[in-house]
Amino acid sequence: MGNIAINPSRLEWCLNAVQIDINHLSADLKISQKTLEQAMESKEVFSVTQLEKIANYFKRNMLFFLESEAPKEEEIYSLQFRTINNKKPIHSPKLRGFIEQVEKQRQVYLGLLDDLGEAINKVWYPDDLNLNEDIKSISANIRSWLGLAVSDDFSDMRHAVEQKGIMVIVSNGYNGKWQIDKKNPVRGFSLYYDVLPIIVIKKQASLGAQTFTLMHEFAHLLLHRESAIDNDEDFDNYQGKEKEANDFAGNLLIPDSFLNQIDTERLLGLQTQEYDSFLEDYRELWSVSHRAILVRLLINEEISQYHYKNYVDYKEEQLRREATQVSSKSIPRTYRHREPMNVFGKPFVYAVFDSLHNKKITLAKASTYLDNLKISDVRKLEQHV
Repeated sequence: MGNIAINPSRLEWCLNAVQIDINHLSADLKISQKTLEQAMESKEVFSVTQLEKIANYFKRNMLFFLESEAPKEEEIYSLQFRTINNKKPIHSPKLRGFIEQVEKQRQVYLGLLDDLGEAINKVWYPDDLNLNEDIKSISANIRSWLGLAVSDDFSDMRHAVEQKGIMVIVSNGYNGKWQIDKKNPVRGFSLYYDVLPIIVIKKQASLGAQTFTLMHEFAHLLLHRESAIDNDEDFDNYQGKEKEANDFAGNLLIPDSFLNQIDTERLLGLQTQEYDSFLEDYRELWSVSHRAILVRLLINEEISQYHYKNYVDYKEEQLRREATQVSSKSIPRTYRHREPMNVFGKPFVYAVFDSLHNKKITLAKASTYLDNLKISDVRKLEQHV
């Protein structure tokens, strides 16, 4: 087979989307800069292998680069993707590809439910929700509507949100396609749809942090009725919509009635490094982070900015020390068959197996939907659920 010419406007569009130049692409893919420059002149220079490298890099298929028309953003990306990209331009090809995968998985889920004849919750928020109330009142009403108990953990809260008609995805901790890179500052995002909106949570070091991300993203859907993408810094932002999302999550997870149980006088008599042990029982019971508790105490003026900042500085220094001691050893995937439950949630996995048992899909198709599990692992997961 001879060499291939591409549509230069399509490669240029991809370069602009992730804000790199030909020199950067050349270094990343080990394709000579001269070859790339000739391709931009519509010359037949690419081998199939080289074009495949480029397609994989930008998370596109090879035919994308051969189409004669100039690419149009609205034809390639959904309104939801364009909304979050306009707020925070997404330059990582991996993250762009990940978001598109999430949207495709939502379509798979809708298709499974349709084939099974199962009703989809078309109203995923309370009929009597009054957004003109103060955040404390809204949070209390939503906590009651979700049916949350004092000791619910992340899994319980995720399930409560899913049962209302929202798809929740948690990126896994392995180097697979369902992963948000650990170095990427994105901590979560939400994609707004009238039916089956999506919340995506980056796997965190603690379930408490994941719980806060869940409710923060839920706030964007519920209060703002729009798609949103949040970096780590947004969870310390107390301005505008991020302030509302943080206040909502904090009050829902740690209502004043919880907070009043803490002996703050005793807390403030401790050394900063003793705060975590003092708050540990509360943290575990409420499935939140130590920091989330302290933020609530700060906002309620139970502790000062001085005490809170000392704690933040202490924890950041602790994280820096721990980062230098992290082992590079790979994590054994002993429970590989359970990963789809953790990533896609129980409702999605149950829908896949219901479709399989009702002969709506094949075993091979079920494997594809479940993160390309091996057939033997699909059977293990089936026994597990």
